[in-house]
Amino acid sequence: MIGLGTIVNSVVVIIGGLAGTLIKNGLPERYRKIIMEAIALSVLVIGISGALQGIFEVKEGKLDRVFIMEMIFSLVLGGLAGELINIEQKLDRLGAWFQKRFAAGEGNFAQGFVTASLVFCVGAMSIVGSLEDGLLGNASILYAKSVLDGISSVVFAATLGVGVAFSALPVLVYQGSITLAAGFVKPWLTDTVVTQMSLAGSVLIMAIGMNMLEIRKIRVGNLLPAIFMPVIFYLVKMIIY
Repeated sequence: MIGLGTIVNSVVVIIGGLAGTLIKNGLPERYRKIIMEAIALSVLVIGISGALQGIFEVKEGKLDRVFIMEMIFSLVLGGLAGELINIEQKLDRLGAWFQKRFAAGEGNFAQGFVTASLVFCVGAMSIVGSLEDGLLGNASILYAKSVLDGISSVVFAATLGVGVAFSALPVLVYQGSITLAAGFVKPWLTDTVVTQMSLAGSVLIMAIGMNMLEIRKIRVGNLLPAIFMPVIFYLVKMIIY
């Protein structure tokens, strides 16, 4: 039906507007902020992908955008989950604890620890590499990542201090957990799900870059659950259908 998309769009705006009006006093500011950060990142990615569609072409037609809805829901719902757990605050506290215990007087310790932890943990190579290591015993992607992270850690540490070295602990826990869990979640890790997880991770890498450029402070740590939302979406679809 021609025009159905616009009708659906209008109805959803009305429903959303009414729902938002009803809960506006019951939704804490930090949750509103993380939702807007998730939406802003989604809009940024959609805009960039649209521009690339106009610039690049492949042999069998133009580049196409996929998984847009999944990306938006992953970022919004994952952001809400991360905000509930307050991952970013826990990373800050962990960094402060390390600083107090091992590097008293190192002013940039916590910043270096948190920034490096997020850079080294978020991204397609962390996810896909850990999955391949756990499922196939193939660690080639993680070896390549090790080289890149090693070079990056030198640059980060020269600017942010020894806190960068301590980011090895979150890397060990994060990637190790994915590797160990790979066997249990293997039935749900289709190529599509892994691609969607990598997409969410790549969006968070953009957010880290914005933080480093001091364009805007985005609580990337609280958005980390977005990476794993595609697995949940897949499970829900399995239950429904």
